[in-house]
Amino acid sequence: MKKSVMIVGVGGQGTLLASRILGDAMMNQGYDVKVSEVHGMSQRGGSVVTYVRWGDKVASPVIETGEADILLAFEQLEAARFLPYVKQGGAVVTSTQKIDPMPVVTGQMAYPQGLLEAIQAKGVKVLAVDALGLAEEAGSQKAVNVVLIGAMAKRLGGEKADWLAALERCVPPKFLEMNQKAFELGYQA
Repeated sequence: MKKSVMIVGVGGQGTLLASRILGDAMMNQGYDVKVSEVHGMSQRGGSVVTYVRWGDKVASPVIETGEADILLAFEQLEAARFLPYVKQGGAVVTSTQKIDPMPVVTGQMAYPQGLLEAIQAKGVKVLAVDALGLAEEAGSQKAVNVVLIGAMAKRLGGEKADWLAALERCVPPKFLEMNQKAFELGYQA
């Protein structure tokens, strides 16, 4: 058994922390885990991609086109951009949030409409979560990443306690309570 999750977002959204939490949770469940980060233009609001693969034995963290079991997207356009990486019968867990890329900010393009519908039309399972709203309810919009990890965790299964233990190991203590709340809100979404 091998599973692959591709985590995509925009610089500053916490994709790297999300990949650490996921990797830690899977390692704690006894799997061989490989994590790889592709930063891109992360400090300028560009795409950030991380790969997390786990199973009995994993040789490489890299996920090729059509190999991801789950695409965890922190923004709709990033979900659409990386959709080709999702395998047939795979799933997309995405925030409903829209973040304007530079061509939209400068007025050269309009933000594409109907992205979630277009993704669903490709035959993958889609869970769209108002992660920003839930993160704000938890105490900070910076907790979008943990809301999405919670939403994905429920679909992946495993013991909830393993996920919460991974949070404790990966999140600084002063932010732990807020992130636990964010995880729970995502888990219930």
